[in-house]
Amino acid sequence: MFGMSHESYLLLDAVVTIIGLIVLITKFKVHPFIALIIAAGFLGLTSGMPVDKIIKAFQDGFGGVLGFVGIILALGTMLGKMMAESGGADQIAQTLIRAFGKEKVQWAMMFAAFLVGIPLFFEIGFVLLIPLVFIVARRTGVSLIKIGIPLLAGLSAVHGLVPPHPGPLLAIGVFGADIGKTILYGLIVALPTAIIAGPIFGTFIAKYIPGNPSQELVDQLARESEHKNLPSFSITLITVLLPVFLMLLKTFADIGLPDGHVVRNWMDMIGHPISALLLALLLSLYTFGHRQGIHSKQILKLLDASLAPTAAIILIIGAGGGFKQMLVTSGVGDVIGHMAVNAQINPILLAWLVAAVIRVATGSATVATITGAGIVVPVVGMIPGVNRELLVLATGAGSLILSHVNDAGFWLVKQYFNMTVAETFKTWTAMETILSVVALIFIMLLSLVV
Repeated sequence: MFGMSHESYLLLDAVVTIIGLIVLITKFKVHPFIALIIAAGFLGLTSGMPVDKIIKAFQDGFGGVLGFVGIILALGTMLGKMMAESGGADQIAQTLIRAFGKEKVQWAMMFAAFLVGIPLFFEIGFVLLIPLVFIVARRTGVSLIKIGIPLLAGLSAVHGLVPPHPGPLLAIGVFGADIGKTILYGLIVALPTAIIAGPIFGTFIAKYIPGNPSQELVDQLARESEHKNLPSFSITLITVLLPVFLMLLKTFADIGLPDGHVVRNWMDMIGHPISALLLALLLSLYTFGHRQGIHSKQILKLLDASLAPTAAIILIIGAGGGFKQMLVTSGVGDVIGHMAVNAQINPILLAWLVAAVIRVATGSATVATITGAGIVVPVVGMIPGVNRELLVLATGAGSLILSHVNDAGFWLVKQYFNMTVAETFKTWTAMETILSVVALIFIMLLSLVV
C-alpha cells in the first residue's frame, strides 16, 4: 500500500496510531480508557484485520488482563486500606525513625516508603505517608525536601519494579515471566536504586532547594496519629510482607522440587499472587482489624470504600490489554520484533526505550507499561535466551522516567511540597529520571549473571 511493503506499512500504521493515542490523551484530554479503545479500533481497521475479528481481539485482550490483574488490584487495595486505617504504616515509619535517629532520618523515610509501598498504589502510599514527612520535618528541623525525596523514591521504586504492583504484574502476564523471580530481581534492583535516587540525591538537592511548606498544610498534616494503640512493628511487617514471602516460596519450590511433587503443587497454589494476597488480606482483617478494635461492620465499610478509587485504573489497564492484543493480532508486534532482531538492539534496552518514550509522551506509567510490553513481547520468541523477568523490570524502569507536566504525580508533588514548576523539575522530575536510568544500569548488570 502507498508503494510500501506490508511490513513497512504496518510499522507506519503503529507509529501513527501511537502518536494519535498520545495526542488524544495529552492535547484533547480524552480519558485514557476511551483513547485506548479508539486507538485499538483504528489500528485494527487500518492494519487490514477482518472486521469481525477486531472486537473479539480487543475483548480477548481486555478480559485476559483483567482476569488476573483486576483481582490483584482489588485484593491489594483492600490490604492497603486496612494497613492505613489501623496505623500500621505509622508504626513502620516511627520504628525506623527511632532506629536511624535524626541524623539519618532521610534513610528511615526511604525504607518506610519502600516497605509500606509494596502493597499500595503510589498515590495511596503518598497520601498515607506525606503527613509523616511534615511531622518529622517539624520535629527534627530537617529540610522538607531532604526527607520528602527519599520517601518519594521508595514509593516510586517499588511501584515500577516490584509486584504485586499493577505495572510489573501486567508485564509479567504479557511476557510470561515467573512472578517469584521477578519479585526477587525487582527487590535486588529497586533497593539500591531507591537509595541513590532517594537519600543520596535528596541530601544533595536539598542544599539548593530546601523546601518551604505552606503553613496551612503544616497545620493540617503535621499532627500526631489518631491511632493510640498501633499494631506492633513485627505484626505489621509480617502482614504486609506475607504475599511477597509466599510468592518467593513458590519460586524456591519450583526450583528445588520435581514437577508433580505434592509440596510443589501446594506451594504453586498458595504462592500464586491471588492466593498470596487473599491470605494476607484475611490475616490483616485480624491483625489490622479485630485486634485493633475495629468491628466487622466498620471493616466491611472500609473494604467497600477502598475499591471505588481503583475503578478508573482497572478500566485503563483492561483497555491497555485490548490495545496490546491488537498490536499482536494485527502483526505489528512481529514486525517490530523482526526489526529489533535485525538491528541487534538489546531486548532489555529496547523494552526500556519503548516504555520511556511512551511515558514521556503520555505521562502515564500504566499506559507506558501496557503499550511497551505489547510492542516488545514478539522479541521474546525471536531471540533465544532473553530473560523475561528482566524484560519486566526494564519496562517498569522505562515507565518511571521524566515525569513532567502531563503527569498527575508531578502536580501532586508540586502542590504538597509548595514548590514552583521549576523547583518540581529539579527535584521530583530529576529523582524519577535518576530512578529510571539507575534501575536500567542495575538491570543490565544483573543480566550478566542471571
